[in-house]
Amino acid sequence: MRRRLLALVCVSASLLSGCGLTSSDSGSERRPVTVWLMKGSASEDFLKRFTKDFEREHPDLDLDIRIQEWTGIGEKVQAAMRSDGADGQPDVIEVGNTQVPQYAEGGRLEDLTLESMRDWGIRDWLPGLAEPGEYMSQQFGIPWYAANRVVIYRKDLFEQAGITAPPRTREEWLTVTEKLDSGGDQGIYLAGQDWYTLSGFIWDEGGELAEQEGGTWTGALDSQAALRGMDFYRELQALGDGPLDADEEHPPQAGVFAKGQVAQIVAVPGLAQSIVRENPGLKGELGFFPVPGKKAGKPGAVFIGGSDLVVPKNTDERDGALAVVEALVGTKWNTDLARTMNYVPNKKSLAKAVAGEEGVAAMAAGAAQGRATPGTPRWGAVEADNPIKAYMTKVLTGGDAESEARKASDRITELLDLDGG
Repeated sequence: MRRRLLALVCVSASLLSGCGLTSSDSGSERRPVTVWLMKGSASEDFLKRFTKDFEREHPDLDLDIRIQEWTGIGEKVQAAMRSDGADGQPDVIEVGNTQVPQYAEGGRLEDLTLESMRDWGIRDWLPGLAEPGEYMSQQFGIPWYAANRVVIYRKDLFEQAGITAPPRTREEWLTVTEKLDSGGDQGIYLAGQDWYTLSGFIWDEGGELAEQEGGTWTGALDSQAALRGMDFYRELQALGDGPLDADEEHPPQAGVFAKGQVAQIVAVPGLAQSIVRENPGLKGELGFFPVPGKKAGKPGAVFIGGSDLVVPKNTDERDGALAVVEALVGTKWNTDLARTMNYVPNKKSLAKAVAGEEGVAAMAAGAAQGRATPGTPRWGAVEADNPIKAYMTKVLTGGDAESEARKASDRITELLDLDGG
């Protein structure tokens, strides 16, 4: 079979985009199942172990895992879903959790609602992965893994300030951060345009970035709930020297934190590794806690990133594709992936599987309150233009929050117009 032979020329699935990880036994009776996974999502060792186990459990299937680059993946996936019998045509595709609607639009994905409800534990899935995987009341994206922001903090600076435990509520967080914001240290480094962090505060207040009614999406930053979220962001951001007109990557906040005069940042736990690489003196001094919520005992809402698995409608190996999805999202291999890659598992009940690692445990606690961006195929247009960032800067530099929120909401409405460009 040609797909199998092409895969064998690849040297390493973790190094070469588009290459396949396959078994050594490719008898003619075995049916190939091609899986597209994204670079960095799973280690080469994990993929080898999974492939060996899967093919042992399914002796009639030949697993061909091909690693893809994120750059340009949207167009490549769309082209694959339109193709008919091309070499390397995927039967299963890993996609970003917020990308599912743009692929489901037009009926090019398999409806997996039945399998999700009957076999795959839909009621236990993390909402931030499950909800964006649904489109037009059907489940197309199956949650695979998650990652979300937590608070990374300096244990030594907390101790010096007499703070014995991380804050559990927003009010405690403000009090603690104000105490830390002294003596040349920043209580928190929070860039003025970190709109993912703002989103969590808005959701905590009961607000939304955009709302749908009667099939029409409109911006919602001007609701009273959303305005309360922005007001909290403004209070917290003022307890440090984060730039008002840039996001967390300009400059990269890991580098700022590594300089040694910042007590806290909001970031994924994995950023701690970059911080320690830049400043080895901070090894052992970094701690983690979930973004606090309005009440103790319930972490704040956070944007949850991660990946879902989808099955293209034009697959010629539906049964094999479903077998791959079932294995990857099932307890055994989903737990293995989370432990291997320091991810949050796809089910709330599996959070205990990563409880032994402080950063991942904090992330898993927050993931239970995880949310995703609005489930419309047009949301990518909003992120490209991003009136939310401009709105934040206007407010933080003294603009009237209500009027600036109305302007930003109007722009979001324009961008979400399905009849627009």
